[in-house]
Amino acid sequence: MAQNNELHIVMFPWLAFGHMMPFLELSKGLAQRGHRISFISTPRNIERLPKLPPNLSSLITFVKLTLPPVENLPEKAEATSDVPLKTVQYLKKAFDGLEVPFARFVESSCPNWIIHDFTHHWAPPIATKFGVPSAFFCIFNGAFSAFWESPWIQMTGEDTRTEPEQFTIPPKWIPSPSNLAFRHYEILKLFHSLSENASGVSDMQRFNSSIRGSKFVAMRSCEELEGDYLSILREKLYRIPVIPVGLLPPLEEDPLGNREDEWINIKNWLDKQRKGYVVYVAFGTEAALSREEMHEIALGLELSGLPFFWGLRMPAGSEVSPSSMLPSGFENRTQDQGFICSGWAPQKRILSHPSVGVFLTHCGWSSVIESLTMSCPLVLLPLSTDQPLVARLLESKKIGVEIQRDEQDGSFTSESVANSLRLVIVEPEGELHKAKAREMREVFGDKVRHDRYMDDFDQYLRNYGC
Repeated sequence: MAQNNELHIVMFPWLAFGHMMPFLELSKGLAQRGHRISFISTPRNIERLPKLPPNLSSLITFVKLTLPPVENLPEKAEATSDVPLKTVQYLKKAFDGLEVPFARFVESSCPNWIIHDFTHHWAPPIATKFGVPSAFFCIFNGAFSAFWESPWIQMTGEDTRTEPEQFTIPPKWIPSPSNLAFRHYEILKLFHSLSENASGVSDMQRFNSSIRGSKFVAMRSCEELEGDYLSILREKLYRIPVIPVGLLPPLEEDPLGNREDEWINIKNWLDKQRKGYVVYVAFGTEAALSREEMHEIALGLELSGLPFFWGLRMPAGSEVSPSSMLPSGFENRTQDQGFICSGWAPQKRILSHPSVGVFLTHCGWSSVIESLTMSCPLVLLPLSTDQPLVARLLESKKIGVEIQRDEQDGSFTSESVANSLRLVIVEPEGELHKAKAREMREVFGDKVRHDRYMDDFDQYLRNYGC
């Protein structure tokens, strides 16, 4: 591929906004360097993505592929945020119905690269058929990725882990000492992904096929944070190049659109609070917390005595209101202590406000990146998938404090919530975590550093095959 030629790059993420948004940020970075991007998703998902900056709108084209109807998948469900967790398997079945239209698009558009997600087990064979190199863009961090066996070992079945207990200790290829392991209750939640679902293909099979068929793996990470895990992936597990593209931190504020009055209301409340004392609470758009867990979180916030802003949203499929999940009388008792927002909340703006002193988070990788870009320390309550291992990584680096939970069932108490929050905000020990968060801003929020990662990635794509 010629050094100075623009490339036509196809970007095709999984149907989850936690995947689509990093793919879109990567697309913007490549478009800024002169490449043409075809960003593929479904019609409703494309409509819900943020508007492109005017200077990039001519370089990024959205390509709409329509999901086929699938039994048990609601009409108009096109993203994981549209369905409860138990229904995601049918979304994957519908997604596999995009194989043929995707092949037609590749044949007609003649791209230079296809960059796909973990779900696309059929994308590498299509790329090979039409002579297009393909790469897997992993939106998960290096620690989570390095926890799993080599996809080549998975093919043979040799030395693979098959029982939940085997995932509660660090794998043998991770140097000791290490805290990189699931707890019993965490791996039981995730274990279903190791077996087939309604789509007929397990998540692990998808993941491994996406790696084995790719020319390289691009990783949403950086050497400064996860150099040890990236080396393990390159040298011990993947057998193909692993290229960090940086953390893709948010470089723009949340667009307000017609919500300026809502933000002013939030900002006015934050402005009245003591600097560095507000607890920001948010668990993403898909977290399914039980009523008991919601009660313990709420009572823990109350018990802490700290002011809090809670972005309280219910996942898709929920038939209850956010308020009905809270303890009786909680909202009245805490009306002077907290701000409960059950609608839109601009996370980046809130995290950057000087009153916010800690983020109580589910450990979604994008949320962690946003928080540490703003040097905001973390209290960790991981809920599913990669989040437990993100929490172990952060705790090992003293960036976050994990709420104590029962090792077997994952339950936690209001006291453990309050103690963790007060440790970071009030106790002397919290100064270490605040200092570490400020230190991490030099990694997470350094635009020059992440531009350099993107420049290196750009050159790799241009020079491939030269």
